[in-house]
Amino acid sequence: MTTRDKWAAIRMRMKRGLVWVRANVPPGLRLVLGLLLIVGGVFGFLPVLGFWMIPLGIAVAALDIKPLWQALTHRR
Repeated sequence: MTTRDKWAAIRMRMKRGLVWVRANVPPGLRLVLGLLLIVGGVFGFLPVLGFWMIPLGIAVAALDIKPLWQALTHRR
């Protein structure tokens, strides 16, 4: 498996996760969840938490903030 294939698989998992969050988590709670993930990512040096939480938190919070969501999806 090449590096390009690995990144494509990661992107697909993230996309599926965001679709699940959008369908199953209420709008106000999505923003709170995103902010908690970002704060948890700041403490990424701890064993349980990780720096991977920062981009995931931004993506989850962006589901409720329309200008941020448009910037993330139309960045080509």
